[in-house]
Amino acid sequence: MKTKTKLTVRYAETDQMGIVHHSNYPVWFEAGRTDFIRQTGVSYSDIEARGVLMPLYEIACRFKSPARYEDEVTVVTSLKELSRVRIILSYEVVRDSDGALLATGETLHAFTDKGLRPLNAERAAPDVYKLLKAALEVPSGFKKS
Repeated sequence: MKTKTKLTVRYAETDQMGIVHHSNYPVWFEAGRTDFIRQTGVSYSDIEARGVLMPLYEIACRFKSPARYEDEVTVVTSLKELSRVRIILSYEVVRDSDGALLATGETLHAFTDKGLRPLNAERAAPDVYKLLKAALEVPSGFKKS
């Protein structure tokens, strides 16, 4: 399963060189991740209401080409790996006008309780885990409906 989140580069996101500052990509990844989770059939707030948190513990971003003010971009998000204790999501940021790949990245998240102690997501929120697992099993190029 892959989701697409559309964004338009705001002036405040650019630096003195007129390109998107690197600090914005994690924010864009978060927008993509939030959309991805929602499209599995549950929201972040629903997951947290069940007592399950997903703190970020690692992030990677590889820059390929610069984005500029008013570029329309799409963050393509997919689930790379899921276990009972962690989830890894992958991202591609693409410029809509020419299809140029601007950046790729990954975020790694643990499943924890509200005290940030690790927990087994399959036991703590079996319905959520089942939805995420189903998203992992959807063939590439297909969007779960």
